[in-house]
Amino acid sequence: MLGENVSGVSDWFRYKSAFAGCDVFAIRSCLEVDPDWLNLLGVLHRRPVFPVGLLPPPMQSSGGDNKDEAWPLISDWLNKHDKGSVVYIALGSEARQSQDEFTKLALGLELSGLPFFWALRKPPRPGESGDSVGLPDGFEERIKGRGIIWTSWAPQLRILAHDSIGGFLTHCGCSSIIEDLQFGRALIMLPLWGDQGLNARAFEEKEVGIEVPRDERDGSFTRKSIAETLRLVMVEEEGKKYRDKAKEMKKIFGDRERQRQYVDGFIGYLQQHKTTRTG
Repeated sequence: MLGENVSGVSDWFRYKSAFAGCDVFAIRSCLEVDPDWLNLLGVLHRRPVFPVGLLPPPMQSSGGDNKDEAWPLISDWLNKHDKGSVVYIALGSEARQSQDEFTKLALGLELSGLPFFWALRKPPRPGESGDSVGLPDGFEERIKGRGIIWTSWAPQLRILAHDSIGGFLTHCGCSSIIEDLQFGRALIMLPLWGDQGLNARAFEEKEVGIEVPRDERDGSFTRKSIAETLRLVMVEEEGKKYRDKAKEMKKIFGDRERQRQYVDGFIGYLQQHKTTRTG
């Protein structure tokens, strides 16, 4: 990002130029979630700041979508579990974990004793390619009946909306957090790169979940820390505050009319302040 590319400038230069040349900031957020930070942004850059709402995505439609053919199988499995008992795991498709991290995550899920649904791109066997990772030997057999590893497309919103889901183990991408909290599920946070660490800390402060502890020296985590964090958020009395706070957040993240008003407000501002520019 900092290095010069074939265009002759860096991505960071483009980023700074956009900030310097803009008239207004439009931010995917809302005052109910980030009032202090939105105000600070305006003070620092001396420009109007408009939150455009959280932009929660609509539930996927099943009409004519071949991808939703998987839903009957998924819902049948989820229906067999108690309300709020299942952990949903999805860590995105961009950041790659090392084999060691992947193994610790899998063994941590096993050690927790909790039912789980893991949305995972088809895991290759170790050694198939230089950056491939694979599940521990015997893992799938040991968790049979308690956990499911889903290796094709997963309808995330439908899964998170299901009553059996009690928590979401996530990499803390902005969209994933918004999708989760519109249904009030507690967060088990395992940030991997980019802004995910900042997102995790921000939402841990809001007490809607907690981040998996890491070793301060090298950033590593253990199977035990995965298992203990999962159990704390999902079932232990100490974690009830996270479950309750996440349910409260549903009133904000799941309020589509409130979020739509932010978009309308921004459009109104643009209409009132439109100007003609010539190059």
